[in-house]
Amino acid sequence: MHVLTKDITLCVSLAARPSNNGTRFHSLLYDEPGLDFLCKAFALTNLAAAVAVIQCLGIRGAGVSRPFKEAVIALLDELDASAAAVATLLRERRVDPELDVAVLGSGGMAKAVLAALRDHGHTRGVVVARNARTGRALAQQYGVAWAPALGERRPRLLAHATPVGMPGGPAEPDLPVDLAVVEAAETVLEVVATPRETPLARAAARTGATLVTGGEVLTLQALEQVVLYTGVRPSPDQVARAAAYARA
Repeated sequence: MHVLTKDITLCVSLAARPSNNGTRFHSLLYDEPGLDFLCKAFALTNLAAAVAVIQCLGIRGAGVSRPFKEAVIALLDELDASAAAVATLLRERRVDPELDVAVLGSGGMAKAVLAALRDHGHTRGVVVARNARTGRALAQQYGVAWAPALGERRPRLLAHATPVGMPGGPAEPDLPVDLAVVEAAETVLEVVATPRETPLARAAARTGATLVTGGEVLTLQALEQVVLYTGVRPSPDQVARAAAYARA
């Protein structure tokens, strides 16, 4: 059992509805090498106050999740626009940067996906978002088109960054697009991490498309958090066991 002392280094995870997945992942990667670190998840109600507490208490690091990813930007001292986890997975799967892309959504995760796609070399695409203000702004920022609906488009790379398929909502069992759109895609990027197998991920697996899941993205993001916080890079075996422990 990890003994709590005044010298322990605290890291936190902030979300409206936090889960134990991230804290379990971090905990195993802290405990195995004997690092005096602790990760604690908090349900957040006041973002500005939480950031002030992090600063004044010297908390080592904080992961910020839905729905605060964009709102926290105004409270940061520096901003790194990199979307390294998604870009890494695109490279590992050898996704063709010439594929035309449709990104579903216009929130913080959609921005990260577009940044990763741009870094990977994609230049042809469309942001599909019902919110005209945020959809147009995001599309303009990355030099792609905007549309309120996918319509007859059949993108070869489909990237999903909306709440459809998340547990607890009315659209939990739904696909974010027609099945014919999934069947036409060569690559599907599903950034929804919970549940592990979303309706879109299951459909893409059946079609044989190259699939990048939200769980994979989340694991890489959490790994880089651990490295950033501790200065220690775990082995691939440790990362695999931490990911399995987080899902258990």
